[in-house]
Amino acid sequence: MTVPFDLDGATAVLTGAGSGIGRAAAVAFAARGARIVASDINAERAEETAEFVRAAGGQAIGVRVDVSQQSDLEDLRDRALAEFGQIDVVMNNVGVLAMGPAESLPIEAWQRVLDLNLLSVARSNLVFLPLLIEQGHGHVVNTASSSGLLAYGYDRLPYVASKHAVVGVSEALAVYLGPKGIGVTCVCPSGVITNILEQITVYGEPSSPRAPQHALSEPGEVGELVAAGVAAGQFLVVTAPEIHDELRERATDIEAYLQRVIGEQQ
Repeated sequence: MTVPFDLDGATAVLTGAGSGIGRAAAVAFAARGARIVASDINAERAEETAEFVRAAGGQAIGVRVDVSQQSDLEDLRDRALAEFGQIDVVMNNVGVLAMGPAESLPIEAWQRVLDLNLLSVARSNLVFLPLLIEQGHGHVVNTASSSGLLAYGYDRLPYVASKHAVVGVSEALAVYLGPKGIGVTCVCPSGVITNILEQITVYGEPSSPRAPQHALSEPGEVGELVAAGVAAGQFLVVTAPEIHDELRERATDIEAYLQRVIGEQQ
């Protein structure tokens, strides 16, 4: 069920909004009339995003949030309601990476990535979905990755696992929430020029990231795609349309597809 959403007058709460895609989405939402609650683990960056919105004539506040703590998300919900009286859009946008050969990645690396990339969405669901369901309208945006659609990233398996999970969770949520009047958008960007390098922990010998040869995107472009996707009630937002061709190839004959991809790695 497609659930278009009018951002004008809505309140959008975003995690990971201190930079990159999160900040760009906040600015793009605000340009369409939304009031912004920008949160980040870095309080100064969250406030910078809010200031960008206010400088452009919008309404926004910045809040420090650690998405590994459900209590922080509860405080974020309460701050948003106290400031703006409603919550309409929730964007879960936190992402960290652990890189290295599969045999070099310790359990702690898996635990950290899954906790921040995946369980943060579960915590958000617990905190925000009851409110959206009760009011009978809203929109959820989950940031995954092209690594959640295509498994090139054998050098960052925890990230691949977490983003595949976010895609699956988002799709299931779309089925569940659509009949309740709540839309879901899953953002699967390819390369985006952000500061995610700050969030990478490397184990073993460092190597160049493995990925399809898609063009890099600027965060502002992605923010616009996200805002347009929410407004249209679009489920999947990608930054490289050619990814659809590869998804069709894999679905048609996964054995042949994998052999081609394996051959390209040799």
